[in-house]
Amino acid sequence: MQGLRKRYGDRLAVDGLSFTVRPGVVTGFLGPNGAGKSTTMRLMLGLDTGEGSTTFDGVRYAELRWPVATVGALLDADAVHPARSVHHHLRMVAAGAGLPERRVRDVLSLVGLDDARHRRTGGLGPGMRRRLGLATALLGDPEYLVLDEPANGLDPHGVHWLRHLLVGLAEEGRVVFASSHLLSEMATLAEDLVVIGRGRLIAAQPVEDFVAAHTRSEVVVRADRPEELAALLRQEGAQAWADASDTLTVTGLDAERVGALAARHRLVVKELRTRRGGLEDALLAATAERARFRGAAA
Repeated sequence: MQGLRKRYGDRLAVDGLSFTVRPGVVTGFLGPNGAGKSTTMRLMLGLDTGEGSTTFDGVRYAELRWPVATVGALLDADAVHPARSVHHHLRMVAAGAGLPERRVRDVLSLVGLDDARHRRTGGLGPGMRRRLGLATALLGDPEYLVLDEPANGLDPHGVHWLRHLLVGLAEEGRVVFASSHLLSEMATLAEDLVVIGRGRLIAAQPVEDFVAAHTRSEVVVRADRPEELAALLRQEGAQAWADASDTLTVTGLDAERVGALAARHRLVVKELRTRRGGLEDALLAATAERARFRGAAA
């Protein structure tokens, strides 16, 4: 993707986005509300007009010879006729794309909708509509998946199922690009991240690197004489403070040096570990200045 830009009136919803998504891993697409994630995905597929370009195997979506076999997309799970059954909806899409009937049976089984094949789509709950949207995206057995909030409406079992499905698809060598507001799930699911704010790129890197860059590391230590240890740590240039349980939190020294200092002064250490913030902490820190909608502090 190179130089994507979309303007609504005097507001730039997407402002010169450029990044590459690699195959074989799940890439999470993150950003605050209003960051431009959905608009970016629509631009990628040519559903919105704007500047810049996105290519799939070097070809723009509109120029693909057989789009359904290259790119599968889930952008709006409600984009189905409410009176049509699950099976008939998929048959219609398959017929329009020149796909055989067996692909309908395959994807119904893959997303767990075999028993719901004759239900009208208008009577499906949010989670089942997401499963139907995924089935539609997978009909052509595509190399690329572009998924906007695929876990929305799924219960915990559904989220667990989705994680294994997407990781498995990525392990087959596909490109899996998915947005989500479920950060705890994304921390488990994704290996790479693309993070944007106010339509601009903030980061495109592995999850571990993003978290390391935007959170700080602290050492947690519990010893038999915490006040003495705290004084020794401060003499070494570290910052150390105790909570109500006399557990020290230390910054400025790593766990190995804290343990060595305690041992040198014959202090008994009962607990010693490194604590780092998670993906949520990193995302909040990285996007703090680029959140479009922020409430007042309580």
